Amino acid sequence: MTMASKLGYSKRSQRLSIFLLFAATTASLAFTPSTPQYFAVAQTPSASSPTTATSLPTSPTSLCSSNQEVDSMAKSKSTPQPQWFQHEITITAPSRGCHLITSEVNKAIKSDMSSIKIGMANLFIQHTSASLTINENADPDVRRDMEVALNKLVPGEWTKDGTFLHTMEGEDDMPGHVKSSLMGPSLNIPIRNGRLALGTWQGIYLNEHRNQGGWGGGHARSIIITLQGQS
Repeated sequence: MTMASKLGYSKRSQRLSIFLLFAATTASLAFTPSTPQYFAVAQTPSASSPTTATSLPTSPTSLCSSNQEVDSMAKSKSTPQPQWFQHEITITAPSRGCHLITSEVNKAIKSDMSSIKIGMANLFIQHTSASLTINENADPDVRRDMEVALNKLVPGEWTKDGTFLHTMEGEDDMPGHVKSSLMGPSLNIPIRNGRLALGTWQGIYLNEHRNQGGWGGGHARSIIITLQGQS
């Protein structure tokens, strides 16, 4: 091999070594995981304001946690908290039939309603032969006609002609159970600006379906009133 050939071969070897070294270094850098760096930028204080050292969160976890705390505090201040109230009233119906009790209900909840701007009132009667409904509050003939209609829907004669088997508590007992289920034991009434949002001609009825209470008792009926809402 001539001297010129040896020199050419040597230069090529050097170039190849440099290339391989560069490739290895690049590959090492490409696969080395880097650690993200976070920097807190401090505002340059003016001559008129004192210098204050402020500790800023410098990791994604602490930044996220701080934002969540701020959001939670803002929501707790801006969102009104729900309020709950509950009352029990006892009303003795003067006789079998439909009776308007709106004033008795309003009297029982008056002290709590002023703190509720929007909400719901639930009325629940704790009996199986009486019911609650909403209907005409002006003409008393409506209440009389409601009782007539209920008696035609579920006549007392069904207790005598074998239609009903549950007859041990009197002729009006089983018809009272059926009427109670037809009319329902509960009502939901919206609350708006501290008042029950009843229509102009709407009233709350207690429907007494018995001539006398079970086993000869009276007509005292317990009603649970539950208020829920916020100011």
